Amino acid sequence: MTWGGPMKHAFAGALHLAWHRRAERFGGGRSTGLKPLDLNDRTAPLGVEKPADFTWNQLLGFDACVQCGKCEAACPAFAAGQPLNPKKLIQDMVVGLAGGTDAKFAGSPYPSLDGKGKPLGEHGGNPHQPIVNGLVDAETLWSCTTCRACVEECPMMIEHVDAIVDMRRYLTLEKGATPNKGAQVLDNLIATDNPGGFAPGGRMNWAADLNLDLLSVRKTVDVLFWVGDGAFDMRNQRTLRAFVKVLKAARVDFAVLGLEERDSGDVARRLGDEATFQTLAHRNIQTLAQYHFKRIVTCDPHSFHVLKNEYGALGGDYQVQHHSTFMAELVQRGTLNLSQHKGASVTYHDPCYLGRYNGEYEAPREVLRALGIEVREMQRSGFRSRCCGGGGGAPITDIPGKQRIPDMRMDDIRQTAAEVVAVGCPQCTAMLEGVVEPRPLIKDIAELVADALVEEVIPSPSVAAKREPAEVH
Repeated sequence: MTWGGPMKHAFAGALHLAWHRRAERFGGGRSTGLKPLDLNDRTAPLGVEKPADFTWNQLLGFDACVQCGKCEAACPAFAAGQPLNPKKLIQDMVVGLAGGTDAKFAGSPYPSLDGKGKPLGEHGGNPHQPIVNGLVDAETLWSCTTCRACVEECPMMIEHVDAIVDMRRYLTLEKGATPNKGAQVLDNLIATDNPGGFAPGGRMNWAADLNLDLLSVRKTVDVLFWVGDGAFDMRNQRTLRAFVKVLKAARVDFAVLGLEERDSGDVARRLGDEATFQTLAHRNIQTLAQYHFKRIVTCDPHSFHVLKNEYGALGGDYQVQHHSTFMAELVQRGTLNLSQHKGASVTYHDPCYLGRYNGEYEAPREVLRALGIEVREMQRSGFRSRCCGGGGGAPITDIPGKQRIPDMRMDDIRQTAAEVVAVGCPQCTAMLEGVVEPRPLIKDIAELVADALVEEVIPSPSVAAKREPAEVH
């Protein structure tokens, strides 16, 4: 029996699981943060150029693939007809390590715009040959939304997203080959600390009339409200203002960083620019080290994930919460006076970076139940929720397919006949609101809670008794 024999998957699978690169996943734990590159080691490779550059336990994971197709069935990019099939990608890495072509691949090819799929037998390689334009085309790697649906479904616990980001790192850091608007976004992050290239001095314009406390003045607070780059987006500003209203109604002791806040680095890291990510992260960590707070709360699951799970490797360890989790705590403590939601039926869309990445499915639904909302669940919800298409820099690289991922998600939504979609992510809001009307209304959970707040009635002072004219003697 050779290594390519019928027992290969059994042996490779056992070894892969025994030395899994994310041992924390066993026993119900979660490990979803990307592994950092050591940028101080000038001899270390910047990402993965060829199959031999993967770590040994990643290579074992590729050989452990049993080709069940569960990752393929879950992949939003594949369903949308973009040129990515996670099952074939893993098998291409197996072919590359052994040497050869993909001619014998028996599954679905990478989708193509003509609907026929990319021809088999035209791609090949060996352990020491560059992967891109040999084994796979670059657009395959840039189609991924990093939603982790493939990883969640894989019975062998293969880490597809880690491999894709490793290959993107090489393309970005070594080749400067980030497609479409990618290069401009990365330049903006370097020059202005935000992906849109907006003047940093406008970061707090959305709150000009809210009289928010600055952490630079307060120094110590219970909650640091991490605003995120939604501060520059007019639609997301409504969410931010709604959440501030909730915080004030609950009398939370909070402050913001204001102009000291920078982009969390999420987009840069997913686009493969580890250097810009680490630069932004170190700056934020240095800023946060000046102050005292018990926790960070943010409306953005992407910032939440990076601050909670990826800053730690760079020296920034914090208690971080998504705003839905924090609002669920406020509801449990009875610090919010809420009326009951009336009228429109509601469904809830699980953000990938809140759900699959961080296991938070219940808190948003708990908040909605507190408003008297019975959620009309989509068929694909919870850990099987379909991605909106907004993660991993996908709207920036913008690889075309037969259809748009957010249109597919809106079809899921329409099947519930709900009139309102509750969301908990600015990217999800942007992607779903980008679907052509007629469609349901998109509202962040913070907006629904803010709408339901019962304002305290401050009794007006009693009318002073009418004075009688003084007698003159």
